[in-house]
This record gives sequence, C-alpha cells and structure tokens, in this order.
Amino acid sequence: MYRMNQVELNRHHELAEFLRSRRARLSPEQIGLPRGSRRRTPGLRRGEVAMLAGVSLEWYTWLEQGRDINVSVQLLESLARVLQLDATERKHLFLLALRQPPPVEAPTQANISPSLGNFLKQLGATPGCIVDARLNIIAWNKAFCAAFGDYETKSERERNVIWRLFTAPSWQNNEQWLEHTRIYLAQFRAGYARFIDDPWWARQIADLSRISQQFRNLWAHYDVLTVPEGRKSFRHPLVGEMEFDFLFLQAVDSSDLRLLIHTPRETSGTAEKIERLLEPQR
Repeated sequence: MYRMNQVELNRHHELAEFLRSRRARLSPEQIGLPRGSRRRTPGLRRGEVAMLAGVSLEWYTWLEQGRDINVSVQLLESLARVLQLDATERKHLFLLALRQPPPVEAPTQANISPSLGNFLKQLGATPGCIVDARLNIIAWNKAFCAAFGDYETKSERERNVIWRLFTAPSWQNNEQWLEHTRIYLAQFRAGYARFIDDPWWARQIADLSRISQQFRNLWAHYDVLTVPEGRKSFRHPLVGEMEFDFLFLQAVDSSDLRLLIHTPRETSGTAEKIERLLEPQR
C-alpha cells in the first residue's frame, strides 16, 4: 500500500492550510453571493468554493484535508480565480500542489515602482532604461536620451529594442552590430517561448520577417540565451565614438521588468561626452 513520505505530508498539509486561510479571508459579498444569517465563522464555506470552482464538495474537502489526490492545472487556475489570488499567491498554490510554477501568462501592464523610477533618475551621466518582457523600452533617464536619441518622440514600436536593431540603418553600420543583435535576438526568442500564445509576438516576428532579410536569417538560427552584461560602442552624430559596458538587472518585484544600465568605459571619454550633451538641458 502506497504511503506518502514526510516531505509529501508536509507539502499537502501546507496546501490545505493555505487554501483554508485564503477561503477564510473572503466574504460572500466579494464574490457576489448573499451573506445569509447562519454563518458562524468568517469567510466562504467549502461548498461555495467548490461550486464556483466547478468541483464536487467531497473532492474539495479532501484537498483541504491534505489528502493525496490528483489536481490539474485547469482546476488550480479555477481555485486561484475563485480565491482571488494575486500573482505571488497563485505561484505558491502551484508549487504546493504540483511542485512546479504556474503557466506563464501574457505580460501584464508594466508597473514601475517609485523606488525603481527614482533610481533610474539618480544615475546621472550613466544612461539607463527599463525594458519589459517584449524588450520594449518603457522608461529612461536623460542620459539615455542624450546617448541613444529622444525616446519621448518615438512611437511604441520604435521603442522596441529588436525593432530598432533591424530598422535603424545607423545602428547597422556599427561593426559590433551583428554581435549585439544576436545577443538581443536570442533574449527575444527566450521571451517568445514564455508568451508564445500572445498574438503581439506573432505580429512582431511576421513584420520583421517581411521587412528584414537579416532578421529572417538570424531568427532561423534558433539561438536562446540570456546575457546579463557585455560591451557596446557606436558613433554618436554629435560627439563621435562612445563606449559602454552594459548590464541587465532584474527587478525584484517583477519578473517582466529589467533595468538596462550603460556604464561609460573608463578612459574612453564617453562620460565627458554625455556631460556635454546633457549641458544644454540643465
């Protein structure tokens, strides 16, 4: 006869306690049910959760009792919806029930915390920006615009790193263009694997394939990687050659946001050039 080991017992116990705690914090009114007059304890009843999730009361009771029963992704998604779990709680539910994170959904609207936004501004002459899962540049500082162009005037599509790489001719004159393009495109493909059902990716890939032979050739290589740092150099139209070390930093409170910092290389004179570019703005 099969018996759960202690680790499995602990996991099932934690799952049961987690479900009970989340059920207890919800009122009937929050999910559109009448309160009634015979409730002895706060929160929803097991039967109400079972009904809204589309499962039997017996099955849900077993789940809250920590029994060893099979659960599906679809059922856990239903429970997450009924219990109004946030992203962190939903992930916790899946890890307890299936020992794996939940399926990745389409990226949510970017929410840049005040602390992250303030950090970006405080970089001074160091160009920095924030990119989302699609490699859209969604926030930037003055130094970034001084070095790479005025992003306030660019369209949403023009702010996409991949789109810029394959549609801005001045970038393609750089001898490092191919190396950097392969790095960024490999990151773009890694992101595509997470959100392959999101129609935005299909449109972006189709449009780039249509207008750029270089994109078609490189996309066919199927490179997948995440490179956190590297070097970049290019010729600025006003101050000449600029050299940077770039670094990606993951935002702790969002898996879809990264901070991209371009540190001027020492002895290259790049920092002084950015200071000159920023001078008229002060």
